[in-house]
Amino acid sequence: MSTPAKIAYVIDPRFRGGTSSAVAAELEVVSAFAKVEVYALSTAMFSGQAVAPQLARACARLNIPLTWDPVDISADLVILHNPSCLKFQDRLGTRILTDRLIVVTHENFVRPGGHEGFDVATCLDQIARASVALRRELAPISAWNRETVLQWSAKHSPAHGWEVLEEDWFNICAFDFLPPNPAPADRRGRHSRPGFEKFPGPAAMLQCFPETARRNLILGADAFLKAGLVPEHWDARPFGAMPVADYFDQIDFFVYFTAPTWRESFGRVLAEAIAAGKIAITDPETARTFSGAAIAAQPEQVNDIIASYIAHPKDYEADVRAAQEHLKQFSPDCFADRFGTLLTGPARVYA
Repeated sequence: MSTPAKIAYVIDPRFRGGTSSAVAAELEVVSAFAKVEVYALSTAMFSGQAVAPQLARACARLNIPLTWDPVDISADLVILHNPSCLKFQDRLGTRILTDRLIVVTHENFVRPGGHEGFDVATCLDQIARASVALRRELAPISAWNRETVLQWSAKHSPAHGWEVLEEDWFNICAFDFLPPNPAPADRRGRHSRPGFEKFPGPAAMLQCFPETARRNLILGADAFLKAGLVPEHWDARPFGAMPVADYFDQIDFFVYFTAPTWRESFGRVLAEAIAAGKIAITDPETARTFSGAAIAAQPEQVNDIIASYIAHPKDYEADVRAAQEHLKQFSPDCFADRFGTLLTGPARVYA
């Protein structure tokens, strides 16, 4: 019997949002056919050792210990998630020895307008200098994320022989699908982690969440609450103030736009909304990830889109169910089919 490949996951586990959720879902899939270890980096991006709850739960459920700041990591395959965690330092203190090193690029390398998303070269150089690998690859997580990686690479010609993986290393979306509301009302919401980049400007927010709506539930509105800039017609809550399932019970339309200078690299919150049986509306670049499952629009178009669905509830039901079918392209089985050969290669000297 052949020895399972040894796969080492490397992450700063204190990411609060999509990165930790994506890794947690990935561990559930990959641990079924490989020997998996998880290594935690205490980078300068965060303080303390408060592991993201979704990642802590996954490691506990799978009985995978979380090893902090190892001196050495050796495995057949090393998968490092989200290199942006290294942007506030200049040295990675852990040495990596592997046949193949994959760096999953959760953050866009380039922002709208062409500005660099973070100090990409510094992050990649730290990883390359700390590693001995036969092959180093960048793994974009979506079509838009890939476009930014290729744009940055063409301009900067990164050192150390980084290649770009041909297939998108998408977020696994292992959600239960809930049925759409057969009688949708003008109940709108959005949720995300706090951060100025996660929200559009005040004018766009008021277009998306107007006084005329029956419900405007904003989860993750910490900055608005702190600044005292919450309109009376919003129900604004801090990030994590209520269970996401309860939040989705109170809306029919998920409206999600970000700052003009920032874009989601994947947009996992949109997948969550679609799975919960909601119509999801977002900017065209982010909508590309979901192949038609999310509606591409601008803030000024949102009212008409919602009014049309309320007037035609059968269209609402049909489009939610069609979107959920599209979402199956991000299932655990699809991830295993796409990357199974890469992830189950024969064990070598690292078993």
